[in-house]
Amino acid sequence: MDLQAIKNRFGIIGNSPGLNHALNVATQVANTDLSVLINGESGVGKEVFSQIIHALSARKHNPFIAVNCGAIPEGTIDSELFGHEKGSFTGALDSRKGYFETVNGGTIFLDEIGELPLGTQARLLRVLETGEYIRVGSSKVQKTDVRVIAATNKELLESTQTGKFREDLYYRLNTVPIRVPSLRDRKEDVPLLFRKFAADFSDRYKGLPIQLEDDAKTLLMNYPWPGNVRELKNIAEQISVLSKEKNITAKELQQFLPENNFNRLPVLVGGKAALSQQEFANEREILYKLFFDMKKDVNELKKMFFEILQNPGIAQNIPMYNNNLDGMIPEHKSSIPANNYQQQGAPVFINQGDDIHHHEAIEESLSIMDKEKELIIKALKKHKGKRKDASSDLGISERTLYRKLKEYDIEE
Repeated sequence: MDLQAIKNRFGIIGNSPGLNHALNVATQVANTDLSVLINGESGVGKEVFSQIIHALSARKHNPFIAVNCGAIPEGTIDSELFGHEKGSFTGALDSRKGYFETVNGGTIFLDEIGELPLGTQARLLRVLETGEYIRVGSSKVQKTDVRVIAATNKELLESTQTGKFREDLYYRLNTVPIRVPSLRDRKEDVPLLFRKFAADFSDRYKGLPIQLEDDAKTLLMNYPWPGNVRELKNIAEQISVLSKEKNITAKELQQFLPENNFNRLPVLVGGKAALSQQEFANEREILYKLFFDMKKDVNELKKMFFEILQNPGIAQNIPMYNNNLDGMIPEHKSSIPANNYQQQGAPVFINQGDDIHHHEAIEESLSIMDKEKELIIKALKKHKGKRKDASSDLGISERTLYRKLKEYDIEE
């Protein structure tokens, strides 16, 4: 079957080199039983490629099932994939077949494979290598003949380096990699896709299809499309329903495009996968908060020092340097070596008559890691150990907070 026939059959629109290459690889690998790993951002249509591979394979008359690994709770995903025995856990009132048993002889598509827990990854690796699995709560080994196609919007190789994904499973899945290009990498296809979606929605809503003016097409092609084809389809539907005009100009189109996405940073930096934008933003917010707090403290100290230098007599009126200091510094300070006060981490003024002698202090630690650890501990104390509330107060995700607790060895 030629490439255009495949596009027509599965409703794929576009002629960009990256898209054509991905389709060629999918058709070539379809007649084998090799594992396939489909890489691509969210919304590019990775599931369509899994359907193409299954439909062109010898398994096409057998079952096909798509499983979103990120949508299944960690506590039940083993049961969903491999089944369970009656009474194996609370709520297991009957025995249940898993997907690998019900799809025997067919194809299973595991989307968001990077979200699988490490224990489930080990079970999946055994299925891929030996075709064997064990139901939850059972000791009986069962066999299955299932082709696995996996997909991810993450860089799994980087996840193997951080211990979040098994390296052996990555190489077992990545026998044949297919990278589906993002929509911003196939700009020439954007007007074609928009026209197809607009025609579909005009049929659905019984109206005339909308048309794009040249300036609107240019704007559409230069938009970064973080949501890819899914976002383009949503925009086409919004315009089809809400626009009073059928000839859309750039000015009218602009009203439907989120402004903040025009300055969207790329996901890849220097050829290597960067941290996800959400993760990066969370870390950056903590650092900004630390810097602002430090700057505020330094400015207050500067202001106080200048006032003391201009009028030394006011030092007696500042509680921090008063002879009593609520018992923290003894009254007869002149009889105690100055370096004893320097250990407090703050400048010390010793009164001898009307003179004020300044001894340089050991500076307080300005380590970002120390400040971050201090903030985390304060947030946990404030919210009585509740991670969810503490992470919300810090402006980071609960997963990031959990990682920081391990990194800094913080006991809750």
